[in-house]
Amino acid sequence: MERLWAPWRINYVAMPEQDKKGCIFCDKPVANDDKKNLIIYRGKFSFVLMNLFPYNNGHLLIAPYKHTNQLSELNSEEKLELMDLLVLCQKVISEKMSPHGFNIGMNLGQVAGAGVKDHLHFHIVPRWDGDTNFMPILSDVKVVSEGLEQTWEKLKVRFDEMMLDA
Repeated sequence: MERLWAPWRINYVAMPEQDKKGCIFCDKPVANDDKKNLIIYRGKFSFVLMNLFPYNNGHLLIAPYKHTNQLSELNSEEKLELMDLLVLCQKVISEKMSPHGFNIGMNLGQVAGAGVKDHLHFHIVPRWDGDTNFMPILSDVKVVSEGLEQTWEKLKVRFDEMMLDA
């Protein structure tokens, strides 16, 4: 069994509850500061943003604007756009970052590992051969080789180009 170690995420896990108030998937889109909030793309029903506490470079989150934790509460258009955005994210990350594979998934409910249990969202995490190394094991450190701002710029440019071509 392989394990994905993410000890650097302790910064989020240990964050005081008062700092976790609100819903990031509701609050960030209305803030109208996409770069600060790491929002890469806004669709009609959903949006894409970078994970502030990534498991790997290029870790994206795709969420509907509708505040729900149930897939059954999304209409057909909302579900279709979420899936279309998953495909788009995989394509953009593949072109700009050349990963060897992806972890794509959704955790529904706290017991299933949802960090934000009240607002469903997909994770898309690019993976590279050897992206798990000795650093997390020996020194409780994860090496993320590119800053969030640089990755945002790289991916945002390609998202914008692809939307112009559509």
